[in-house]
Amino acid sequence: MALGLEDKKAIVAEVSEVAKTALSAVVADSRGVTVGNMTALRKEAREAGVYVRVVRNTLARRAVEGTDFECLTESFVGPTLIAFSNEHPGAAARLLKAFAKTNTKFEVKALAFNGELIPAGDIDRLATLPTYEEAIAKLMSVIQGATSKFVRTLAAVRDQKEQEAA
Repeated sequence: MALGLEDKKAIVAEVSEVAKTALSAVVADSRGVTVGNMTALRKEAREAGVYVRVVRNTLARRAVEGTDFECLTESFVGPTLIAFSNEHPGAAARLLKAFAKTNTKFEVKALAFNGELIPAGDIDRLATLPTYEEAIAKLMSVIQGATSKFVRTLAAVRDQKEQEAA
């Protein structure tokens, strides 16, 4: 389907606006994935706060121009699906990694985070980042463990001083 100039401008503006506020991006090739599976992916993406769009390469290059994701322009070859994480930096990587496991024809090409190009093989760098809630839970467990150890140490010192005084 041919796109008019106004349609192209609208796509570039939309993707560019998302790119300006996104935390990370993942570029993938979705050739061979069924429409039903792509619909399911889009639904999961919306629920995870991930913007997913299939974009023509020239439009994608223009859309990421001047953003942290400009480093992805070399990966815009062939059919391009781009996913931007809006709420958590690892959300898009986690989503597309899981999707690629069940869809063998789906291929992640590259990722970007803070202006750094990350090869597809290193997807775990972003996919394994803890969510905000997970990070808080880990922090709380560390604090609880340290506090518990500190209290036991104080109790041992108190007991030792009481024995010396007796």
